[in-house]
Amino acid sequence: MKKKETQNTDIWKGGDRPMEASYGKLMMWFFLITDALTFSAFLGAYGYHRFTHFEEWPIADHVFTHFPFISGHYPLFYVALMTFILIVSSVTMVLAVHAGKHMNKKGVVIWLFLTIIGGATFLGSQAWEWYHFIKGTKHGAVLVSSGQHGQPRVAHYVSTESHDHDYNHSKKEKYGPYSDPYSKESLYKFHNEKMEKEPFNYKYLNGDMVPEDLLKEGRVVRGAPLTGKDAFSYNEYGHTTFSNFFYFITGFHGFHVFTGVLINIVIFVNVLNNVYQRRGHYEMVEKVGLYWHFVDLVWVFVFTFFYLV
Repeated sequence: MKKKETQNTDIWKGGDRPMEASYGKLMMWFFLITDALTFSAFLGAYGYHRFTHFEEWPIADHVFTHFPFISGHYPLFYVALMTFILIVSSVTMVLAVHAGKHMNKKGVVIWLFLTIIGGATFLGSQAWEWYHFIKGTKHGAVLVSSGQHGQPRVAHYVSTESHDHDYNHSKKEKYGPYSDPYSKESLYKFHNEKMEKEPFNYKYLNGDMVPEDLLKEGRVVRGAPLTGKDAFSYNEYGHTTFSNFFYFITGFHGFHVFTGVLINIVIFVNVLNNVYQRRGHYEMVEKVGLYWHFVDLVWVFVFTFFYLV
């Protein structure tokens, strides 16, 4: 009895395995909890601004439409592929941890290597998406006067010979000019509520006709610049806060993925050098696995908030 009491006392004093978990695992859980609270605060702030500026907020289907090496309009296809790649990398990490528990060095090497490839592919895809987000579309938008809360107002324009299907299919009366950047209504309604009765003088810009009086009133803008005098001051997609949150939250998450890839590389090298075989366990792989699953889970929430809601 006395021996049992001593053991319990030793557990609560600390030791290597308080509450039957290693000290390293507990610290990893503490870190993940604090990081989860941080991401929750960021996403909560995004949600507040998203619904406060509902009418001016861009629709993701009209912003993220590119796909590598394929021309055309593919809303959210590439983002969905990125998400799938990251989820698969989480599966390979589970398999690496499982192999480590069975002291299977070969299995750890294979699955950890695939996890690294998945993370690196996701980072490359995120960089590609940022590039196109910064660069903007071919035609851009017309930056006119200030809207609600002093925000710049943008009007999108397209060729009068194209996108009639999108116009008829995506018509949203109450959302104003930000609802459908591929419809003629978006530009006309922005300029004049009685679009069907108002004659316009057109001029060509990048192959498309644009009302000349709108161009006199404002200027053409493209993308969401990160540098220069116009950095963070406007974007062609709609409310400027959208691009600011996009850069900050996806960049913060991308930093976590980048850190995870680097740590996985270090662990991978240690596995090749038999470091964990000599220790007699692969607990470090399990601890890094917790971090990697957290990063993947956070992306699911980021994907939902930015692209689906």
